[in-house]
Amino acid sequence: MKLNLNLKKNFQRFCLVLICLVVLISQFDVSNLKALTMENFQGEMVIEELRLKVPADVKAVWLDAEKEIWEPWLSSQDGFLGRQLFWDKEKEEALILVNWKSKKLWKSIPMSEVNIVQQKFEDNVKAALNVGENPFILVYEGELDKQR
Repeated sequence: MKLNLNLKKNFQRFCLVLICLVVLISQFDVSNLKALTMENFQGEMVIEELRLKVPADVKAVWLDAEKEIWEPWLSSQDGFLGRQLFWDKEKEEALILVNWKSKKLWKSIPMSEVNIVQQKFEDNVKAALNVGENPFILVYEGELDKQR
């Protein structure tokens, strides 16, 4: 009889502990536990977003220069996944979306190297149009994070 009473008491204790654990666990906001700060997204895919003024009459020159200058250079960069070029006829504005494997790889490219490629791009455009200044003015630059 005493053994049966001990077993019953132990089972009651076990159930009480189990209920306490369930209540305790349910108090945690699990989504907050999974949330990461932006610095922790260094390993996540990121999209570089660029907007340029591209007048309709010189759109073909812009596309050619993008293909001749930026495309080969970007293709040789570690972490480059591809890019998309869009053009808004009404605004006469280009949208360039460059996909990078991670922000860390993208930002590890020296700005001096980017500036050299940009200068080649501008020289190409100026020569093609026989003008003194690059007509493609940067309107916006930023980044987009993929949402889950």
